[in-house]
Amino acid sequence: MVLGILFFSQVSVAQKKAVIAYYSGSLEKLDSYNPNDFTHIIYCFGHLEGDRLKLKGAKDTAIIQKMVAMKSQNKNLKVLLSLGGWGGCAPCSEVFSTEEGRANFAESVKSLTNYFGSDGIDLDWEYPAIAGFPNHRFTPEDKPNFTELIKALRQQLGKKATITFAAGGFKKFAEQAVNWSDVMPLINYVNLMTYDLVGGYSTVTGHHSPLYSTSKQKESADNCIQYLLSIGVPAKKMIIGAAFYARTWEGVSEDNNGLYQKGKFKSYIGYNEFPKRISEKDGFKFYWDAEAQAPYAYNTTEKVYATFDDKKSIEAKTKYVLKNKLGGIMFWQLGHDTPSNGLLEAIHTAIHKK
Repeated sequence: MVLGILFFSQVSVAQKKAVIAYYSGSLEKLDSYNPNDFTHIIYCFGHLEGDRLKLKGAKDTAIIQKMVAMKSQNKNLKVLLSLGGWGGCAPCSEVFSTEEGRANFAESVKSLTNYFGSDGIDLDWEYPAIAGFPNHRFTPEDKPNFTELIKALRQQLGKKATITFAAGGFKKFAEQAVNWSDVMPLINYVNLMTYDLVGGYSTVTGHHSPLYSTSKQKESADNCIQYLLSIGVPAKKMIIGAAFYARTWEGVSEDNNGLYQKGKFKSYIGYNEFPKRISEKDGFKFYWDAEAQAPYAYNTTEKVYATFDDKKSIEAKTKYVLKNKLGGIMFWQLGHDTPSNGLLEAIHTAIHKK
C-alpha cells in the first residue's frame, strides 16, 4: 500500500485500506463475490511436502487460477497462496529449522507464484515457538527461524512480491512467537487473528472476537494491537481480524445470558448459516456487550451460548482501523459470507460512511 501521497478526504484514505479475504470455499462459489470488494484474496491452504509448498490437487489449482482471473475485473487485486492453517503446519518447526529447508521452501513458493501469476505468500504457522495445534512440535528456536524464513522468502520473491503472515491475536503470541523488529520491515502486513480468543478448548464462555477487553476478559483486538504499537510495530502494517462465523457452547447456565459461564464447546457455524442455526426462530435471543463492542446470543431452552461478529461489530472494527490508522481488515473466511447484504458489505459501508 502506497502511503506517500496525502489524501484530504476520509473516504479517499479509506479506499486505500486493505480488505483481505481468506478463502477456503469451493470453485463454484467464487463466482458469487465481486473482486472489487477486496484488495487481497488468499487461497487456503497449501501444505508442506518435504520442504516444498504443495497444493492438494486439481481443484485447488483451478481455484487459484480463478482467483488470478479476477484480476481482469480488479487490476489491483493481490492473490496470495497460504501455507498451513490450524493443524496444517505439523512439519513447519522441523523443516524451517535449517537453511536448506527454508531456501527450498522459498524457491517452491517462487515457482508456484510464477506458474499461477499470483502475487506472493501468506504464512499461517500456528505457532512458532509456542504451543498451537496439539502435539505439533514447537521450540524456542522457531522464533529466530521464522525471521530467517521471512528473509529467505523476501530474497527469493523480490521487493515487489506481497508477503504476509497470520499472527495469533493473543498476548502470548505477541510476546513470544515473533521477533517483530526484524520481521516487520520485510513484510507487507501482519494479519492479526483477533478471533478465536475464546476457542474450542475453553470450558468457559466469552467473546471469541471482541474489539475491546472487559473486566472479565483481557484478550481482545485492542489489547493485542495496543501492545504491538507499544513495541514499535507500525500501525500501517497491522490488519485487524474479523470472524465470519460463530462458536457455540452447550450446557451453559442462563446466568448473565450465558456470557462468562461454564460450558462445553459445541459447534462452528458460518455466518451464511445463521438464519438456519442461530436465529430467534431457533430460540436464540441476541445481546450486545457495549464494553467489548461484541454481540452474543443465548438459547434458554437448549442452554446454548453463541459468540460471533455481526454487522454492528464489523462496523466497530472498521471504524477502529480508520481511527488508529491501521493497514486494514481481514476475515476468516469469504466462503462463510452471504453473496449480498453480508459482512463484507458491512465493511465497505463502514469504510465509506461519512
